Amino acid sequence: MLHCRSGACEKVKDCSTTIGHGAVTLEGCSRNFGSCPVEQFGIGEYTVEATLARAHECGEWQLPDKTIFVLAGDVDLTWDKHSRKPTMKRYEALANSLADGIRSGQIPIGSRLPSLRQIIAQWGVSQSTVFRAYYLLEEWGLVRAEERSGYFVTPGASVKPGALQSASVPAESTRVDISDLVFSVLDAAKHPGIVPLGSAFPSPLLFPSARLLKSLAQGTRALSPWSTVEDLPPGNDQLRRQIGMRYVATGMSVSADEVIVTNGALEALNLCLTAVTRPGDVVAVESPGFYAALQAVERLDLRAVEIPVHPVTGLDLDALAAALDKHPIRACWFMTNFQNPTGVLLSNEKKKALVDMLAERDVPLIEDDVYQELHFSRDRPLPAKAFDRKGLVMHCSSFSKTLAPGYRIGWATAGRYADRVQRLKLMTTLSASSPAQAGIADYLEHGGYDRHLRKLRAALQTQLASMEAALRRHLPREVRWVTPAGGYFLWLQLPDAVDAMALHRLAISHGISIAPGPIFSATHAFQNCVRINFGHPWSVQIDEAIRALAEILDDPAVRGGI
Repeated sequence: MLHCRSGACEKVKDCSTTIGHGAVTLEGCSRNFGSCPVEQFGIGEYTVEATLARAHECGEWQLPDKTIFVLAGDVDLTWDKHSRKPTMKRYEALANSLADGIRSGQIPIGSRLPSLRQIIAQWGVSQSTVFRAYYLLEEWGLVRAEERSGYFVTPGASVKPGALQSASVPAESTRVDISDLVFSVLDAAKHPGIVPLGSAFPSPLLFPSARLLKSLAQGTRALSPWSTVEDLPPGNDQLRRQIGMRYVATGMSVSADEVIVTNGALEALNLCLTAVTRPGDVVAVESPGFYAALQAVERLDLRAVEIPVHPVTGLDLDALAAALDKHPIRACWFMTNFQNPTGVLLSNEKKKALVDMLAERDVPLIEDDVYQELHFSRDRPLPAKAFDRKGLVMHCSSFSKTLAPGYRIGWATAGRYADRVQRLKLMTTLSASSPAQAGIADYLEHGGYDRHLRKLRAALQTQLASMEAALRRHLPREVRWVTPAGGYFLWLQLPDAVDAMALHRLAISHGISIAPGPIFSATHAFQNCVRINFGHPWSVQIDEAIRALAEILDDPAVRGGI
């Protein structure tokens, strides 16, 4: 806490004066705030509740540009003296106070947050304020909701931004040579009976296969004899309308005319990359990042500049700005929602800053957004596309991770590059499957997609809780991870001495697949990291696999890669 500059401050407990304006009150020493305009205590929706401001000592409030009140829980609520508007709302102040307690370890991992009634009584805020604060904590990956039980602090929540490793910024762009390594890992995981902790997909048991078959039959019956022509790029009209409606539901003004149907999101991403680059061009990619992005860069004979992604804070925008200044970057390929492999969710503020930064330089963004629908908080996160005003963001997604992996239906909304992407689609694979397009369109219209998504998200959250419990139960305490707010991946940072590739090879010999860190980097970095999939229903087999991994970690061949 700070002390009053005047020295006239007394402890709040000794003061009885209440200073207020309208419905806003601040309990404190009248001598301390005697020269402060009362209006600064609250304006409109920006208010300070009396119980919020019961600091043990008065705050030093007079600074050149800001007025700062030190609140309960050492949270600063700041007003700009010129606009007289605060930069933090009540629910944000509450969320930040609880987040500080979690990150400092005062609120232990696994503990239950105070009940709604307790928070309302302690902080003097409304029920909606508490809910918004808890939803924000969920979005930050610090807590998770358990049905009828409350909110609990997640493992990894006490990890501060500097506690987990991220890539350093490379001095130069690099040619990518990753495919042999990726294929060796993927091929090894194909053996029957393998526990699929390294899989890129959730369990097919989580998808409504029977209902999808019904929609496929209905959609196929309704197909016109001319559908093979009508469904050529940009694709089936009914499907594109349904996809367009989902954009509208998030408040985005994306026309169905901009949607181009593809054979899965990967084709959409590759078409977008091809549309804006030529061999030898430089592309910014994430590190760690999706290995298929690296393979695409390799296939097109491009050069990669790796931009660090931190498991807590996400894409390093300062590193991106430095790379844009240093290299002639022609495109960026980033994943803004529940990034693969870290699971990190980029905040709306960072998404907007990213789009604005690229717009200033006229650099297109290829946005891989296949996990957006798999959010664990109440609201679906916005894509970076929502902040695009120049048509530079090419948003790519699919139904492979949420509904129908085998149907291979994806799409791109490619902005100013839509015509170019559509022509490339015609020149390469011609068209996505007409029956699959019709079946997905029928399901979106009649099958209850949002109801299915709610069940899928609930299942993934349950499986995440089981996976984290097993990791805490079996793995060494020095293994670190951050609980994601969506998706179905955990990014584990193992002790420095562990060789992830050696761990992968020994795990395969024990019937367990994992995704080793080096496949997520153009420079084969992250030698002591692995990605784990929690997208499969929990079973004794998975629990035993985690226990076996803990034993393999002690093998001398893994410690040091002997």
